[in-house]
Amino acid sequence: MKLTERKIDTLAVERGQKDRLIFDDEQRGLAVRVTASGGRTYLCQYTLHGHKWRVPLGACSAVALSKAREAAASVMGDVAKGRNPAADRKEAAAAERARRTRHRLTLRVLIEDWKGLHLASRRPSYVKEAVRALHYAFADHLDDAAEDLDRTAVMRALDGLIRRRRRKDGGAEKLKGAAMTGRTATYGRSAFTWAMKRGVVSVNPFTDLPIDKGITKRDRVLSDEEIGEIWRAAERASAPYNAIVRLLILTGQRRGEVGGMKWDEIDDDRATWTIPGNRTKNGFTHIVPLSGPTRDILNESLPADPDATKRAIKDRRASGALVLPGALGTPFAGWSKAKASLDKAIIEARAKATASAGTTTLVLPWSIHDLRRTVATGLQRLGVRLEVTEAVLNHISGSRGGIAGVYQRHDWATEKIAALEAWAAHVMAIVDGRVSTGNLVKLARAG
Repeated sequence: MKLTERKIDTLAVERGQKDRLIFDDEQRGLAVRVTASGGRTYLCQYTLHGHKWRVPLGACSAVALSKAREAAASVMGDVAKGRNPAADRKEAAAAERARRTRHRLTLRVLIEDWKGLHLASRRPSYVKEAVRALHYAFADHLDDAAEDLDRTAVMRALDGLIRRRRRKDGGAEKLKGAAMTGRTATYGRSAFTWAMKRGVVSVNPFTDLPIDKGITKRDRVLSDEEIGEIWRAAERASAPYNAIVRLLILTGQRRGEVGGMKWDEIDDDRATWTIPGNRTKNGFTHIVPLSGPTRDILNESLPADPDATKRAIKDRRASGALVLPGALGTPFAGWSKAKASLDKAIIEARAKATASAGTTTLVLPWSIHDLRRTVATGLQRLGVRLEVTEAVLNHISGSRGGIAGVYQRHDWATEKIAALEAWAAHVMAIVDGRVSTGNLVKLARAG
């Protein structure tokens, strides 16, 4: 058909068809595509290397027929020269999209900027986990514009982290992954809050999400009897876990800090342990006074001869050696297995004490981190000031947070020594069976 603008206006799709192509008899390759909805557009169709290609030329209502014929003639001229106009246009469009992507803030770039500019002072383990969690949850959105990440996409990605796990006892299914979902949402909210303050995004899609963090706040504090049981069971455990658990009880520090303790963090007299900021949760260097019983545990891995001890410490410092290395010289990693063995040893000790395994009470659920909470509570029971307890634990919240932390610069060094010595004495009295409930010797309050 020789197309005219009047004929084009009358073109229609037959019943049951989605669209229809009508080619122009005057200009080779030119066609009008008519859709069932009434749309009419010009295109140029050609065959190259056995494949059909189409180049859209515009809506019939916006482009005159004469101009459409000129455009089609140009396309066919390029084809005659061996070029592929349709492929060239696709490549040009892809290049333009790539150019725009490079110049816009993608989610991947936002996360990397947040990591490099905002998380520089945070613990490496926190930074690694935060970035890993966001990359994992939002893998399908990393190369999209961060501004385009909306609440719906966030919820869909976070919901994907939760999976159902059937209980072994045949009970109702439990949701697994709620804790990870909560942490990932927290990381995302922090990253976008930072980005909003910098003015690179306008909305935080992680705000007020209907997500249960899945983390139950623990308040377990071990009794004196339990402390004694754990200590005695730890003494019989394999190295280095036997020393790690006892040091956790005596110092109140975090398990990663104790497990990663290096000889170059211990002073010559083994009286203080300086944890560098890159190993503490808050990023601040933390000095821990070492009590007599704590020093005794450290000495277990050293020669008895004083001169040999000095040489050993010097060599270990030079090599960056850990105080309590795992089997391969790396930080201890078998926490769950070792904890299960420790619980088993406690149950066996109870059975032996009662001379009847059938009447032995089970070990109430407890975690390694409960030791830290127990130390904090124990110091309070001994009459240690809250500020000193927080200084021992390297807490900057509470009495050391906010405006008080700005003006409160006392390091409580002397008080920390007294507090940990008193706590160590109390622990050893428990282990030796010299402490009963209510039998506490409190520190005298200075001044």
